[in-house]
Amino acid sequence: MLEELIKTVLLIVAGLFPIVNPPASAFIMLSMVPHATPAERATMARQIAFNSLAILLVSLFVGAYVLSFFGISIPVLRVAGGIVVAMAGWNLLQSPASSESEDHAQVVDAHHAGDLRAKAFYPLTLPITVGPGSIAVAIALGTGSPREGLSLMHIIGALIGVALITVSIYLCMRFATHIERLLGAVGTQVAMRLFAFVIFCIGVQIVWIGLSELLLTVHAGQG
Repeated sequence: MLEELIKTVLLIVAGLFPIVNPPASAFIMLSMVPHATPAERATMARQIAFNSLAILLVSLFVGAYVLSFFGISIPVLRVAGGIVVAMAGWNLLQSPASSESEDHAQVVDAHHAGDLRAKAFYPLTLPITVGPGSIAVAIALGTGSPREGLSLMHIIGALIGVALITVSIYLCMRFATHIERLLGAVGTQVAMRLFAFVIFCIGVQIVWIGLSELLLTVHAGQG
């Protein structure tokens, strides 16, 4: 039983952590709300972590049933979601440096609690932190549960694994400003652009995987 618990935890963490990529998401958050106060960023970190926890748990345990109900296949989910992720990364890559007037507007905008809450869910949680790639992997992990049904150890292991991912998201988001101070203004901008490019590449990769699976399905149907 303990072996099944450990195996499930490691499977969830190893499968989701590279795709979720909490450090990259933290830098993207800094670029999107550069003038938020430390207290506001701490609040956003909690909100993003909670949103991510909810999405991952739903994807793990009921995601496959939801897709089946609407007649959506995982390859289609990957293609559609990959396009969204790639567009988000591209927009971040192309975003110009803010002028003083734009900075002032961002200061005013960033201090509206409603605006920050909205950004905490979209796009910072979905699709940047927990995007279609993470959802697809979580659904695949959920459907890969033992055939005899979900055991108690499997459920507990999945909960622990998702909790560890969520904690890593919170810590990276919460303490991103410390890394920002260490890198400086120029280093932070370089890191943000690099992570934006990584997100764009992840989106393209997700689209490619989805298209490959769709083409294989078509080829198998013709054969």
